[in-house]
Amino acid sequence: MLNCYFKSSKEKKSFYQHKKLEMLNYIKDSLERKIASVTAAIEVLESQINRDKDPEVVN
Repeated sequence: MLNCYFKSSKEKKSFYQHKKLEMLNYIKDSLERKIASVTAAIEVLESQINRDKDPEVVN
């Protein structure tokens, strides 16, 4: 638990709002990284599927 001493309730509210914003930005960044990795995996899988659909050229 945070042991902070505030001069006013407005200061306390502002502090907790900033902490909440930091937490939400952290969560957002984490989700964006996960979305990026899933998107990359989808692109690779789609390219492999398309590659495998093309008839093989035999020399």
